[in-house]
Amino acid sequence: MIAHIFEDLCNGCNRCVAICPTHVLDAGDGAPVIARLDQCQTCYMCELYCEADAIYVGPDAQQPESVDPQAIRASGHLGRIRRDHGWDRPDEPGHLDLYRLLGPLLQEGGETAARRYRAISAGEIDPDR
Repeated sequence: MIAHIFEDLCNGCNRCVAICPTHVLDAGDGAPVIARLDQCQTCYMCELYCEADAIYVGPDAQQPESVDPQAIRASGHLGRIRRDHGWDRPDEPGHLDLYRLLGPLLQEGGETAARRYRAISAGEIDPDR
């Protein structure tokens, strides 16, 4: 799920706020704010649309993860999904061919978010961890 927004890299465009299918983010003063983490589907759309490479989405779809921002910067992961899938190269044929598979993944993400919400409501998961 979304793990960190690098405020110093963010250009304040709020594209991530607009694209998030479950309204996890709110516009803030400058960088957006992670307002509803429990609704994150881990769909990576916010990361894909962030041209400033200011968003890191962690791979754990069940619970928030603690992150070390310096380690994330050093890892090369910022912007990797966008680069790996040719998001910035729309003139290359087939660059988004695999995104036709995104529909079922988003459905699975919605189901994951619903399960996580039920677990939080039942006290099985600490939402502040």
